[in-house]
Order: sequence, then C-alpha cells, then structure tokens
Amino acid sequence: MKKNVLILLATILGLSSCATKNTNLDLSTVDDFDINRYLGEWYEIARFDHSFERGLIGTKANYTLNQDNTIRVENSGYKDSFSGKYKTAIGKGKFANKDKPSMLKVAFFLWFYGAYNVLELDKENYSYSMIGSNSDKYFWILSRTPQLKDKDKAFLLNRAEERGFDTSKIIWVEQR
Repeated sequence: MKKNVLILLATILGLSSCATKNTNLDLSTVDDFDINRYLGEWYEIARFDHSFERGLIGTKANYTLNQDNTIRVENSGYKDSFSGKYKTAIGKGKFANKDKPSMLKVAFFLWFYGAYNVLELDKENYSYSMIGSNSDKYFWILSRTPQLKDKDKAFLLNRAEERGFDTSKIIWVEQR
C-alpha cells in the first residue's frame, strides 16, 4: 500500500512538473565570456518575483574573484524603501561548465547551488546582462548603472520574449 501511494505521488509530481515547464525556452548562454570583465558591481534593473528578494529595492550584486577561483557573490538591497532595513546575502559562485564560462552556479546556503546563466551581455562594454537559470522561474536584468538606456532595455525585453520568457512577470526594481 505504501509503495502504491509513493508511486502515485511520484507520478503526480512528475506530470505536474511536465505540465508547467516551458519547453520553448532558449537558455543558451553567451560565447566569449570574460569573468574578469564581469566582476564588480551590478545594479538589478528587473527580475521575476522570488521569495528571497520580495520587497527589495535598490538591489545590487557585487562579484569578486576568490583566491581559489570561486566567485564571492554579495547581493544587497533595502526592504520596501530606501530608509528600510538594508539586507545583504553572501554567496559563492563556481563555473558550472569549464568549456562554457558563461554558465555558473551560485549557492547562498551550504551546497545548494542554483544555475546562473549569462544569456545576454553587452560584449563590448559589459554594461548590461540578462541572467537566467535552467528554467523560466528565475530571470534578471543587470546594469553597471542604476538606470538602463531605453534602447538597451527594449533590446533585452525583445530578447527575453524571443527566448520564451513571460515578460509580463517582470518586476522593475526601483534604483537611485
């Protein structure tokens, strides 16, 4: 009986995950990615809603290279307003694929790594990037400046739609 219940649960979970997965999603990452040019401070311009960032504004990410070639990830932001509580999370990034340096993985808790894939990038100046995971659940637009140029914003929104992301779910992050 227990075995039948477990099989039924596994089947239901498996079918529900298939039903919600976007199979038309293009998660290919950029070529010729230079981690040293990518390091430094980035402003979060837009994102999908996640419980771990809910209510945060003025969010930033800062990436630095550790001596062991891992990446120190420091994410920060203000809760609800710029006078709200300032929150910081420190994580660790690693290259997920040695042949594809634009595919990374990041953990903020123990060894629970999530995909951090650089989907789009201003390859000339490294002034903006579009980040995704291995599904359509996570999405970010980052910029070196608190405001993204309208032409770059339009380009990234268009690319996000072409890649299969639901851009109606985007939250525009207040920056100053």
